[in-house]
Amino acid sequence: MRAIASRPSRQARTVCPPSRQSVRRLRTLPARWPVCVSGTADPVAGSVGWSSTRPRYPTRRTAPLFEILTVCTGNICRSPLAEHLLRARLAPYSPLVASAGTRGLASAPMTDEAVRLAVDLGVPAEVAATHRSRFLLDAMLSQPDLILTMTRDHRREVAELAPARLRSTFTIREFARIASTMSDDELQTAAADGGMDAAARVRAMGLGVAARRGLTMPPTSPDQDDVIDPYGRSWQTYQLSASQLAPAIGHVVRAVSLAVAPAG
Repeated sequence: MRAIASRPSRQARTVCPPSRQSVRRLRTLPARWPVCVSGTADPVAGSVGWSSTRPRYPTRRTAPLFEILTVCTGNICRSPLAEHLLRARLAPYSPLVASAGTRGLASAPMTDEAVRLAVDLGVPAEVAATHRSRFLLDAMLSQPDLILTMTRDHRREVAELAPARLRSTFTIREFARIASTMSDDELQTAAADGGMDAAARVRAMGLGVAARRGLTMPPTSPDQDDVIDPYGRSWQTYQLSASQLAPAIGHVVRAVSLAVAPAG
């Protein structure tokens, strides 16, 4: 396996100031997301199609090879759950995975039900408890190599803030639906356009998936590309939301892993 070049240190990659539009939407920029620690068992993985083998969280800070951003509405249910699960499954590749919400809440923890799902799926309770929601700003959208939203409405809002990122932005179930039709060779061929840099390879792989949008069979119903919002609803709705999200996470992990760890 060839070595993949990492991105420069975070100190060298400062985030540009928010636009006037962003300042009007949010008074202050949120704090950095926490670094995860050790993993735990997965007692109910089978109920939502999740692997029973739980990866461990990274235990030291390293320069991220690539970045992924997940987006929902309030950043207290779906997107932080996706953030934690992606960070865990992709831990061998030292990613930077973050999340944000399009409206609603600032500096709020995950809901109790979302924490319960996270713990059931192997996220340490103390890690889930550290989450604090943050608003999505246009300044957050230039860095991520892959942007995964929970619904088509969230994808539209990302496109309005950063039109240039549309081809790197998918609903997470849309990405899973398209990537699942691509072979390992096809995903790696798309990634190869990014050369040897891991972040560039993830971006190139995403562009390859985006190129299939008009070629892949659409879902029977458009809302099959969405993850249902469980906020304020029953525990059964939370479980339904997780059952939609978890398989999609698996397809993202497969595609990203193939992109950053090419054979040869």
